[in-house]
Amino acid sequence: MSFLFEGNFWVFMLLTIVLGGGAAFMAGRSLAREWRPLGQLILFMIPLGAGVRFLHFALFQHQLFSLTLYISHTLILMAFAILGYRLKRVSQMVTQYPWLYERSGALSWRPKP
Repeated sequence: MSFLFEGNFWVFMLLTIVLGGGAAFMAGRSLAREWRPLGQLILFMIPLGAGVRFLHFALFQHQLFSLTLYISHTLILMAFAILGYRLKRVSQMVTQYPWLYERSGALSWRPKP
């Protein structure tokens, strides 16, 4: 588990999951709302991952330049962002095109028969 967090588990939960994950989720929803491609979302998570690592460094004196921690935190943020993106996109597709698509789960839609 040392590739996920250093020091206190609750610091990781607060900064990476709650603050960073919440920001990533909202960014995903925002990009989906504007009909932007998923690739842009991935690019937006790179500086957000750096920001989360900086908060770990500035607030709790954790290591700033740790490639494994940066990559793992950024991947977690990407997962939250993709979840927000996908939830919003499914909502858009079934709301704006009700004659074409129906919801087939929380994260997917299908053509109406």
